[in-house]
Amino acid sequence: MELLNDMALFVEVAHARSFRGAADVTGVPNSTLSRRISALEKAIGLRLLHRTTRKVELTEAGQLYYERSRRIVDEARIAHEQLSEMLAQPSGVLRASLPVDFATIYMAPLVADFARRYPGISFDFDLTPRRVDLVSEPFDVAIRMGELRDSNLIARLLARLSVQAYASPGYLKVSGAPEHPSQLSGHECLGFAKAATWELHRGEETVKVDVGGRFLVNSVGMFRSLATLDMGIVLLPAEIVADDVAAGRLQKILPDWTGKPTPVYALTETRLLPAKVQRFIEFLQERLGQRGDEARAD
Repeated sequence: MELLNDMALFVEVAHARSFRGAADVTGVPNSTLSRRISALEKAIGLRLLHRTTRKVELTEAGQLYYERSRRIVDEARIAHEQLSEMLAQPSGVLRASLPVDFATIYMAPLVADFARRYPGISFDFDLTPRRVDLVSEPFDVAIRMGELRDSNLIARLLARLSVQAYASPGYLKVSGAPEHPSQLSGHECLGFAKAATWELHRGEETVKVDVGGRFLVNSVGMFRSLATLDMGIVLLPAEIVADDVAAGRLQKILPDWTGKPTPVYALTETRLLPAKVQRFIEFLQERLGQRGDEARAD
């Protein structure tokens, strides 16, 4: 990079036939220009310029070097300009791994808005619960929910989703509404097998309750649907059930109590990201309302 910078300075001096003229164009002082060109000549092993008190003339080697260098510098400048345009309007295929239910229920409208904002980007989405390998598999980014394990991946916090308990009017009509979290142990509760203990908070007060039911499901979308069909109570982020609440299929219970917020992360292998990935992460942070710090996580 230093060689290219010195080459660019030489081109300006040769074009202006003057160190002063080149200094006006580049903003680099005369003394610095002279020193850099002298170092370039020393590195090449040939004199490129004849210097006089009034003007600068190219040597034969300098004329050849100028003709070649000018093309190289022009190409480098064009490349920078094109990359700047790419940053302004990124393009290419964005390959992302997304959590199935969160993507289909909540992220789809966000992705549609992002696609409209950046028409040059096309999308290759893999909706899977498995932990993809960002090192060996061709993914630019993975979106994951929940707390993360330490690893060498870069995690950017996108959101912390508020979690509350919901049930259908039909279920509540038959089974009644719990008035305190401790009463959840006597209800049908829908969730993951590993989440058999629910933790709810009200101010400084915390209650942990063992819950259970007839259904243990590994899909948020599935037990959300079961809840709308009067099969039990769910503890989910408000964003996941917003449509069902608006339509009256679910309603909030224990309104003063909240579950532990669910974090949502964007995971990448590196901090050096293509513009399409940078813009996607920034867009999700903007829409999900979280400017999270980077961390090492899985």
